[in-house]
Amino acid sequence: MINILIHGLGQDNTSWSLIKKYFNDKNVNVEVPNLYNLNNRKMTFLNLYKSFEAYCNSFNIKINLCGLSLGGLLALEYYKNYPHKVNSLVLIGVPHKIPKLLFAVQNIIFKFMPKSIFEKIGITKKDFSLLVNSTKNINISKYLEDIKCKTLLICGVNDKTNIKSLKFLNRKIKNSKVILIKDSGHEVNTSNPKELFNKLYEFWV
Repeated sequence: MINILIHGLGQDNTSWSLIKKYFNDKNVNVEVPNLYNLNNRKMTFLNLYKSFEAYCNSFNIKINLCGLSLGGLLALEYYKNYPHKVNSLVLIGVPHKIPKLLFAVQNIIFKFMPKSIFEKIGITKKDFSLLVNSTKNINISKYLEDIKCKTLLICGVNDKTNIKSLKFLNRKIKNSKVILIKDSGHEVNTSNPKELFNKLYEFWV
């Protein structure tokens, strides 16, 4: 079984560094791709997904997918197209509906941030804005009830917006379990990596 950790929009693969180390200490291998390095086309959600799909399909065995926010949306899109390939899903802070007003406000903030902030995670400021705008009309609620694999839904206790989505996902995905991570906001993998690792290890191993 291949275990894949998928980072969020404002992160890169190093955001999983501590969790990857914890798994390695337990002799459990995890794959942690940098989404931006996978894609060499126009930086849209569709192109990013196509690159991610090719990456997942390069493994000839079943996979466990764990995605934070944008990473969770990619994991769900992959499951929709390849349900037979996915052994389990872990969705962390995943919105069931894109909050357009919040994204609009974030886009304004992004415009005033220096280019170096984006370059640190391997993406240009222009491509980052393009990717954000391309996610506006994503609607995952249409096919949630089709998910049959075991699913773990995780959210930081301080991530109030996505806790609402978590409850929605739990109602729609029949074989799902909910966990709230203490002392954490949206980016659970960096704010409380040890607790998140414990929950993932228990779920996967």
